[in-house]
Amino acid sequence: MLKPLSTLNDIFFTVVDRDEPRLVLYRKNDSWTAVSSGDFYRNVISVAWALAHWGIRKGDRVAILSENRPEWAMADFATLFLGAVTVPTYSTLTGEQTAFVLRDSGARVIFVSTKPHLDKVLAIRDQVPVERIVVMDDIEAAGAMAWDRLDSPTLTGRSVQFEETARAIQPHDLATIIYTSGTTGIAKGVMLTHGNMATNIACALEGFDIRRGQSSISFLPLSHVTARHLDFAMLYHGVTLAYCSFIEMLPQALLEVRPTFFVAVPRVYEKIYAQTQQKTKGFPKHAVYSWAMSVGRAHKPAILAGRTPRSLSWRLANKLVFSKIRTALGDRVETFVSGGAPLGRELAEWYAAVGIRIHEGYGLTETSPVIAVNTPINHRIGTVGKTLPNLEVHIAEDGEILVRGPSVFKGYWKRPEETQNAFVQGWFRTGDIGNIDRDGYLSVTDRKKDLIKTSGGKFIAPQPIENSLKLNPLVGAAAIVGDKRKFAAVILSPNFPQLEDWARTNHIPFASRAELVAHQKVQALYEQVVEGVNQNLARFEKLKRVMLVADEFSADNGALTPTLKLRRRVIEDRYRQQIDDLYAQAESKSIS
Repeated sequence: MLKPLSTLNDIFFTVVDRDEPRLVLYRKNDSWTAVSSGDFYRNVISVAWALAHWGIRKGDRVAILSENRPEWAMADFATLFLGAVTVPTYSTLTGEQTAFVLRDSGARVIFVSTKPHLDKVLAIRDQVPVERIVVMDDIEAAGAMAWDRLDSPTLTGRSVQFEETARAIQPHDLATIIYTSGTTGIAKGVMLTHGNMATNIACALEGFDIRRGQSSISFLPLSHVTARHLDFAMLYHGVTLAYCSFIEMLPQALLEVRPTFFVAVPRVYEKIYAQTQQKTKGFPKHAVYSWAMSVGRAHKPAILAGRTPRSLSWRLANKLVFSKIRTALGDRVETFVSGGAPLGRELAEWYAAVGIRIHEGYGLTETSPVIAVNTPINHRIGTVGKTLPNLEVHIAEDGEILVRGPSVFKGYWKRPEETQNAFVQGWFRTGDIGNIDRDGYLSVTDRKKDLIKTSGGKFIAPQPIENSLKLNPLVGAAAIVGDKRKFAAVILSPNFPQLEDWARTNHIPFASRAELVAHQKVQALYEQVVEGVNQNLARFEKLKRVMLVADEFSADNGALTPTLKLRRRVIEDRYRQQIDDLYAQAESKSIS
């Protein structure tokens, strides 16, 4: 029986009281090393002692700039223990962006993982209020202290003093300030209390079979609310966490850890799909794959109902094709969850056809984050599931999803006007458009601000169309444009490794990516891709122009958020001249 949750510190006490020998795992010297509950406890108390010695008190802000690793969680819990406020910082942010977060939050201490992150903070130190820097790696550097050399007393048992401080923290106390990834405008600090997060964690996994002894890989950035919520929930339920610091290491980690619970953003599921498409090219692989998919589609209702098909054809298709996909994921995953962005129905249906039922959920940083989620008990493909039992969801007249309940945030840090504008009559305005069906399942159409209104007055939701385009292995990213224009068009960033292979196979010479995307045959290829998607769109939604760019969209170049969502306005501004030229050419052709 799990102990009741009222604060995040209750999770810590639940974890250490179990005395787990393998609480978390991390990779060291080509093998996985376990950290016990006892070692975890001693590290947290050691860090809390150092913070207290430096004068960190309730309400002070402590930043963390690190990839996923045990020290991330230890620094987080140590901060929360004192009633201080954790400020997660994305490791992909530039120095200037990092300085903004540290200045805006007023962080007094920052934990960094590696020398590159240390160098980034040292370069901006005169611009920020940071008083102390702690490096998780064993590095000697002027102006910083190594984690292993923190000046703290030797602990032989439990620390009554710190535990009393931690237990005195109340649900209404501020726990964290999480800066939104900022698809538009300046990032805002979302204030979440202990109670906000604890109430969400307590009920978000109702209906899931989560047991002690299961395992999960922590690879989504802990600076994002979804990953942090997930790790808290896994620890609370007794699931062993294996930290994967870099997403490039995920395929290997899956094979070695063989997790039983897998949560990812849609981009990860898209890459697995694309890799499968690539591996099944050519005869006879493609013929076998096509036959297996036809069998899978016929058995899809059983998969979506949570049943394993028993027919001979299914067992053969599973042996030849589907089992190999699951083997690449470790072959032990019992539960698949998707969150952070819309999954896309076509992708969800492909996974169902290969025997994997993905439980899609929905939420925002401001809601701690889960609002709704499909569960093994209540599951409907194409929706994000039913609303959590302690939340209320209302659809406004204009279709916007409104939410209220105990996990809705306290407000935006130092932005009272924006906080006020985020609510209407006590309901939080999510900024998303959606609907609720007669059985209570919530569907999310798109971001309200992303809806494209053509000059003819028609509204186009770009995300479902972009998701369909990304299912093609040749497409890396897609951004639909056309607001206040006569028709919609699309900017495509190719999947360059796939495109370059295609070009070589088809004897198309190129000296650069710019030369490649400008080639007439390449242009024609992508027009065919878009035309294939157009076949399933309403007339006013059809994409009438295609603009290929020689750039990859990434978080590093600002085209994507750190959680891999499109920064639509950034992309439109970056290619403003090309977009204007594209529509001008279309207009001149229609006149002539």
